[in-house]
Amino acid sequence: MTAAGVEHALALRRWAGRAPAEPVATPLSTEELLGGFHPDHRPEARTTLRVGASAGLACPAGLAELLQANALVEDIDIAGAPVRRADVLVVGAGAAGCVAALSAARQGARVILANKLRIGDGNTVMAEGGIQAAVGGDDSLQRHFDDTLQGGHAAADPELVSALAGDGPAAIHWLMGEGMAFDRMADDADAEDTLARLRVGGTSAARLLSYRDFTGLEMMRALREAVLLQPEIERCERHVALELLTDAHGRCAGAVFYDLLRDRLILVRAGATVLATGGAGRLHLGNSATSNHYGATADGLVLAYRGGARLRELDSFQYHPTGLAWPHHLDGMLITEAVRALGARLVNGTGERFVDELETRDVVAAAILRELSAGRGIERDGQHGVFLDTPTLVQEQPRILATRLVTVDRLARRAGIDPSREPLLIAPTLHYQNGGVAVDADGHTAVPGLLCAGEVAGGIHGRNRLMGNALLETVVFGRRAGAAAVATARSGPLHHVGLGHLGDWQRQLINAELPLDMRSPRLFPPYGHTDIAGRVEQLRASRQ
Repeated sequence: MTAAGVEHALALRRWAGRAPAEPVATPLSTEELLGGFHPDHRPEARTTLRVGASAGLACPAGLAELLQANALVEDIDIAGAPVRRADVLVVGAGAAGCVAALSAARQGARVILANKLRIGDGNTVMAEGGIQAAVGGDDSLQRHFDDTLQGGHAAADPELVSALAGDGPAAIHWLMGEGMAFDRMADDADAEDTLARLRVGGTSAARLLSYRDFTGLEMMRALREAVLLQPEIERCERHVALELLTDAHGRCAGAVFYDLLRDRLILVRAGATVLATGGAGRLHLGNSATSNHYGATADGLVLAYRGGARLRELDSFQYHPTGLAWPHHLDGMLITEAVRALGARLVNGTGERFVDELETRDVVAAAILRELSAGRGIERDGQHGVFLDTPTLVQEQPRILATRLVTVDRLARRAGIDPSREPLLIAPTLHYQNGGVAVDADGHTAVPGLLCAGEVAGGIHGRNRLMGNALLETVVFGRRAGAAAVATARSGPLHHVGLGHLGDWQRQLINAELPLDMRSPRLFPPYGHTDIAGRVEQLRASRQ
């Protein structure tokens, strides 16, 4: 809950009178801070799943509604639909999907890469700060493992964390081989030990590698070029996944898509399917602003769960501490954690610091929300937040905006602010889905033939994610899932492919007295006015 805050002009005077503000210790323990102020702990926002493989699991109410809904398509809809075939189907063309597709194709598999929008339209390009990997001489795989497990409150699967940290250095080498650039301590150096590294929240070593403050964009540039040059990858852009296909033995056998350009349904049959569909930010859980891209509507969670997959940590979401809180039309836009790692302070309406800026993201976000609830936040045109003190950072490091924080500088100027003179108003923004589909270290789910990689997968981060581990996750588990998918696709033929799994699902809904006319996935946020469900119904009516 947000109390009335300090008026913006008064807060500016207080900030200027105290800058640079001295640190003030938070009087609450981590448990008290998170339990009292983090959005995950709002009891009114949670429910428990009543059907499916994870019945009884805690879940946000808005997400549970989609997970416990009926499918958008029926048998009649897919009868006679055109069919494409591949060894491996990858759904989602952000970093994880592109890496999985490349990994499978380079092992000789025929791959179809299908995406709701275009290649690269996803959260990857919005990842600004960097990618973690233990490549420094003062670091180790064990330290990366320990930091990740501790940062996630010991809720992650140690096997997955071990894979993440252990494959980290090889993932960086692989990215460099694909043509991705990294910041270096010396402009003319090529050796690994010259990679510039930064210590960020929740870490015990300088481990974050970056390219300026648009690392994800640079990664996606390199991956997109690699995909476009790979002849074994057939690309299906603007294809929206509506439902999984299964065979008579419950094995995933591909998916049903709606082709946005041709206004038709198509089927893709594949021996193995990799979901790399990202997260759920555009569901705006708890009416939160979000940093996520337009298509992040939990599609993969819905499809995997209806197909029989298990889920985990579904009640845990990451709220990035520094989303832009003013002006309104930029609400939720991300300000990278690298700003705080480089030395920027968080300041409340009284001109005071109130938290260690290099605490884990959940702690910093909860501390900001505590200030807002206590009336120590800052109010501007009905928007509430605290200050991110960029002017003091620029005073201490005069060229920081031009050399390391290019994207931050441009976003601030879009907001009509000169970040070298005026602090930014920020507040937590819904950023990342900590939980997801339960997978093993190669991305396999409980559904034969179905694998997951990237944000849709759970168990890697526990109940909080460290900065830089998301980009690393896309490469590590994209490579693993792509390779494992090839072996799965070659494990045997498919029998009687269709929508057979929906019969059991609908019986579960009926037994739980849940409505059959509620359908999912949502596919796009409602303000996008893109009614795919309505289009499918029109196609069905035209065939009857």
